[in-house]
Amino acid sequence: MSKYVKNLVVEDIRGRLGSVHDALLVNMIGLDANANWRLRSELRSKKINVLVVKNSLAARAMADTPLAGMFAGVSGCAAICWGSEDIVSLAKEVTRVLTGGQYAAFQARGGVMDGQQLSPDQVVAVAKWPSRTEQLSILVGQILSPGANLVSQLTSIGGALASQISQRGEGESTADAPAGATQGPPQE
Repeated sequence: MSKYVKNLVVEDIRGRLGSVHDALLVNMIGLDANANWRLRSELRSKKINVLVVKNSLAARAMADTPLAGMFAGVSGCAAICWGSEDIVSLAKEVTRVLTGGQYAAFQARGGVMDGQQLSPDQVVAVAKWPSRTEQLSILVGQILSPGANLVSQLTSIGGALASQISQRGEGESTADAPAGATQGPPQE
């Protein structure tokens, strides 16, 4: 490949991954064309992008970016996966494909999260974390919990007091009335 073509490829990779901060590196070598198409289609439906690159060109394109550490110690061709809601959702999907058994040649090779390099084992560990949506729901629950407890305690006391007043009022009206008198407006 000529230097001009290499520079074009590097600029294309830089353009595609310029705004990406978290990504995973996977191995797709060994998948036949039909399995590769099915896998890419599954990932695309979950808004995950896949780009097969030569590591030396990708490392040159990603120098001085948060993804630079992803290519350290990796040789040959690899596929970069990025997208989804967050890195945890991406790791969960990659782990699901790994454990599914439908794509035996698919392997996690590592990645980058917040500028830190991930090993393949760490990718599986990240997949067990709660996703961004799950974290937000946990946080909202924790924020609303004290208020809900306070409201329930206040309403339970008020409800118990109202019930006792009501029972006391019913008990007095029947107990205080003379034996033969009917209840109604007082007569003059």
